[in-house]
Amino acid sequence: MNSKRNVYLDMKTIEEARKILFDRFGGLATPVETLDVVSSKDRVLAKPAMALISSPNFHAAAMDGIAVDAKLTFGAGEESPVTLVPGETAYWVNTGHALPQGTNSVIMIEHLNIIDDKTVEIEAPVFPWQHVRKMGEDIVATKLLFPRSHRITSYSLGALLSGGIFRVEVYKKPKVLIIPTGSELKQWREITIEAMKPGDVIESNSSVLGGLCEDHGACFDCHPMLRDNLDTILKVVETAAKQDYDMICIIGGSSAGSEDYAKPVISSLGEIFVHGVTMMPGKPVMFGKVSGKPVFGIPGYPVSAIVAFEQFAGPLLLNMQKLPQKEAVTVPVSPSRKMASKLGQEEFVRVKIGSVDGKLMSSQLPRGSGSITTLTEADGIIRIPANVEGISENETVQAHLLRPLSAIENTIVIIGSHDNTLDLLADQVRMTQGDIGISSSHVGSMGGLMAIRKGACHMAGVHLLDIEDGTYNISYIQKYLPGEKVWVINLVMRDQGLIVPKGNPKRITGIEDLKTKDLAFINRQPGSGTRILLDYKLKALQISSSEIRGYENDEYTHMSVAVAVLSGRADAGLGIMAAARALDLDFIPVVTEEYDLVIPDRFYSTGKIQVLLDTIQSRDFKDKVTALGGYDTSITGRVIYQS
Repeated sequence: MNSKRNVYLDMKTIEEARKILFDRFGGLATPVETLDVVSSKDRVLAKPAMALISSPNFHAAAMDGIAVDAKLTFGAGEESPVTLVPGETAYWVNTGHALPQGTNSVIMIEHLNIIDDKTVEIEAPVFPWQHVRKMGEDIVATKLLFPRSHRITSYSLGALLSGGIFRVEVYKKPKVLIIPTGSELKQWREITIEAMKPGDVIESNSSVLGGLCEDHGACFDCHPMLRDNLDTILKVVETAAKQDYDMICIIGGSSAGSEDYAKPVISSLGEIFVHGVTMMPGKPVMFGKVSGKPVFGIPGYPVSAIVAFEQFAGPLLLNMQKLPQKEAVTVPVSPSRKMASKLGQEEFVRVKIGSVDGKLMSSQLPRGSGSITTLTEADGIIRIPANVEGISENETVQAHLLRPLSAIENTIVIIGSHDNTLDLLADQVRMTQGDIGISSSHVGSMGGLMAIRKGACHMAGVHLLDIEDGTYNISYIQKYLPGEKVWVINLVMRDQGLIVPKGNPKRITGIEDLKTKDLAFINRQPGSGTRILLDYKLKALQISSSEIRGYENDEYTHMSVAVAVLSGRADAGLGIMAAARALDLDFIPVVTEEYDLVIPDRFYSTGKIQVLLDTIQSRDFKDKVTALGGYDTSITGRVIYQS
């Protein structure tokens, strides 16, 4: 068969595509199986559960004491105690014991006057069935415990067993076959890090989708990875459709490339219903039918794959076993800056969320559909409708939470310049105070000060050089945060310099070489302290930014600059020594600079900020920072300035 490029001719909205999906497959239900009750948690009853016995199935003592016939106690009082004889007119019982024949009440042991082994006295009467769990008090035989389609919870297990039901009929878990495809992919079991070469990609989507299958109550098999070959993929899908799978997911090959084979495979074996949905990420998702079974073409980019599965395959799996659809927990949030979006595409924007001044503030993460960490780091997702071009920073929008709100309330929000020690700090705070977390967003030092001004964070990481007097941060705070009472606490002194390839093949010695040797440079974003430092050095050397090849190409973190150099995309980039050392690159020092935390006064004395400040002054944290290389912690934790 010859391959050809696929074209999105008739893209659907999410709502249209989901309606088509459920119109075609909404009637599918998995077969019924019988399970031991103890193995049935989270399964759905296919038949109603009727109690076979009562619970309790006898009259049971509800207290420790003696069981009696209540009428024998009538008339008892302080002046006229009634004498009872254990074994004759009264019987010792413990909580849960069956009442002896002829008794109907229990007198608590603390209400007894024990005269001797054969005699007890009581000074108050009891009434019939006092301190007794009567037969059928909880469950009466034949009672409907749960109707069909009830999802069995942990509590349900107790009710079923108490009602004498030891086996139940439930819907089987759907069985999914996951087929990863891609000639460039390497499975983790079959490759070592040392053996990887440019172009190799570790296949992770099948593990992620397998976990999502389980999250949606299904089980799965993962087929060995297939190379991009139409006939091979076609044969595997054709065989799987004849087996006991309820769904097939082909990972990769759903886009419009010449070697994207999901569409020709599904269309040649069955029928395509949808190819392309107006959402980002996940646009190339497709689904169709082969031998009556739903077959999905899942995009190969990790975030696209997850969004496509959660919007379509996951809901269908729940429906197959009569499980309720997942309900999104949403909260109102305010973006810390404008979020642009493309008309005609519903966009799923991953965001970090923090509670600042009682208001939930969100900061968007990178939008790349290949960046799995944008989901692992995200606190929530904002869905931007297809009919708007974005969200302004003054709007309040709904965010779908990915983490509990309580965890977000306990998160310290740091916005500003990137530094590797922030990751160490987050881990150290979590280790010493497990319920407190740190969320850091890297928008540059000026971006951090603007976030403080907007009330979008608890603190900012800054290293802004005053080119007039060589000091750091204070003049900028006075200019851009007038009237704001803040504390400036030193986090680290750090070495900034040129990050270059191992061995320094271009023999770079300083900033001036960026011009004279016509090097490919990678910059930091406007507003970052590193960018300001570079501009200051260029001005001192009388070098125009237009003379630096790559000046306009920027990254948002020191590690991204280091990766650009490691990959060969750049010959040099300005960054911190710790980033160069982390990737085994060479480093040419330029300056030692001050990296501080700017904390608004209203947050300074709060419990979680004090935990952070205690942490940065600890010997354990300072030792770990020093081990990174390029840092000096001699004034770490010192108050640099207070307004």
